[in-house]
Amino acid sequence: MRWITKRGSMTKVIITYDTLYEILRREKFRNELQLLDADFFDNVLNYLNEKSVILDSQKNRDSIFSSEYKKTERTIQNTKKLLKELYEKRESKIANLALFSSRTSLPEEDLLAMLPEERRLYDELLTTLNIFRKGIILKLLSDEKPDINQQKDIKSDIIENKKSLVRFLHAVPKFVGVDMNIYGPYDNHDIANLPSNIANVLISKERAEEVMVGK
Repeated sequence: MRWITKRGSMTKVIITYDTLYEILRREKFRNELQLLDADFFDNVLNYLNEKSVILDSQKNRDSIFSSEYKKTERTIQNTKKLLKELYEKRESKIANLALFSSRTSLPEEDLLAMLPEERRLYDELLTTLNIFRKGIILKLLSDEKPDINQQKDIKSDIIENKKSLVRFLHAVPKFVGVDMNIYGPYDNHDIANLPSNIANVLISKERAEEVMVGK
């Protein structure tokens, strides 16, 4: 886990109960989706597995260690409560982002902060919202009867084939694009040829600039 500063520098953060609590606190009190490492879930599972191993070893000891056993057990239980609350908070933000994108067709600034599994959730929500929006309200506004059975696969409307050459202004960790491909990580001054929709998000967040290629 890494904290990402405004200048793009990254500081390694080891997963513990305290750091998970801090991650949840930041997620709750900041409007934007907070950036997590792409392997965040794996790191959390490793932490829980380590605690489970400790719990099993304490279970086989004398009663003198019962207080340690109960403490470890509470830590595992409380960690899972934190994870559930963190998931639901991020889930709400992702659902709101999908709703906003469906209504406005504007680029989503928090795309880069989504974990691979969260990006899948976002894409599925956006696809469903767009199908029903096009099939109901846009039909009605065009004086047509609502119809959601003959909508095209709108994922082709989301994924762009055009590419843009960009130079990174700050370090960017690896992330999942709308095409479900993994990009990065990128260091300051790196140059990459990326799908235009991804490049536009990076440019809007001032993490990269477009490189103009001469004719």
